[in-house]
Amino acid sequence: MNKIAIIDDDPDIVEANTMLLEANGFSVVSAASVDEAIALVNAEHPDLIILDVMMQEPDDGFYLANRFRKSGFTIPIIMLTSVSKAIGFNFGASEMVPIEEFLEKPVPPAILLDKVKFHLAQSKRSTHASH
Repeated sequence: MNKIAIIDDDPDIVEANTMLLEANGFSVVSAASVDEAIALVNAEHPDLIILDVMMQEPDDGFYLANRFRKSGFTIPIIMLTSVSKAIGFNFGASEMVPIEEFLEKPVPPAILLDKVKFHLAQSKRSTHASH
């Protein structure tokens, strides 16, 4: 069973996504702050992270994504954002933001599930290819 970490300070989003993922056979762990997220990922070793951009600080998600990559984590990170709507800027995965994908909130459940499954499959392929 794949383990998904949801890192978001909005309890409604965490609850809705947890129910969706668990109903589809995933194990889910969650954190609501930068410190909780770092402890959670180090302790739980999730297979994929769903990460909110804005938590206590507007750039917490960017900070965490960079920190996880610098720590050697190669697991897929899907970043959820409502930022691009608010500021009219379209983010994309890049060297600056080392993630697999940005999804605009609110993410339709079917799309979130498809993206989670897709990135887990890609991750498994690249893991097996390198061994």
